[in-house]
Amino acid sequence: MQAPRAAQPGKAGQPGKAGQPGKAGQGGQAGQPGKAGQGGQAGQPGKAGLGGQAPRTVRGLAVIEAVQAVGVLLASILAGIDTASGKSYELASGIAITLIGVCTAVGLALVARGLWAGRRWTRTPTMLTQLFTGIVGIYLTQSARYDWGIPALLLAVAGVGLLLAPSSLRILTPGRAEKAGRS
Repeated sequence: MQAPRAAQPGKAGQPGKAGQPGKAGQGGQAGQPGKAGQGGQAGQPGKAGLGGQAPRTVRGLAVIEAVQAVGVLLASILAGIDTASGKSYELASGIAITLIGVCTAVGLALVARGLWAGRRWTRTPTMLTQLFTGIVGIYLTQSARYDWGIPALLLAVAGVGLLLAPSSLRILTPGRAEKAGRS
C-alpha cells in the first residue's frame, strides 16, 4: 500500500509539498528552506517580496548605493587627472589614492547589485557606506565644499532611513522573517 501523498518527499528536481524537503537547493512551499538568495514564500530565507523582487525601500537603497559608487568613481577620476597633471603631493600617493578609489567604487557597485537582488549580506556594508558617507559629507561641508558635502549628507541620511525601514529590515536581517512568522 502506498503512503499518503502528504508523507512522500518531493521528487528530484521538484519541490516537495508543505513541510517536506524537495531537491537540495530548490525552494518549496511555506516553512520549507530554499536556496539562499532565491525567492520563496513565507518563512523562507533568501529574497522576499512579490515575484522574488526586493521591496521598494531596498531597491531605493540600491540606487543610493549606486549613486555613491558613481560619486567615488568620479572623485577617483579627478584624483587621477590631478596626479597625471602633477598636482598630487607625490606621484605614488596620487596613483595609490586613484586605485583605491576605483576599487572602492567597484565594491560599492557590487553591494548595490546585491541590494537590488535583496541579498542579506549587503546590510552591513551598506550601513558602513552610509556612515562613512555621512562623515565625509560633514568634513566636506565644514571645509566649505558644499557642492560635494551636501549631496553626500543627503544620500547618507536617505540611505540610513531606507536601511532602517521595516520592509528593508525584514529582507536584510537574517532570522527576522522567521521570528515575524512565529509571532
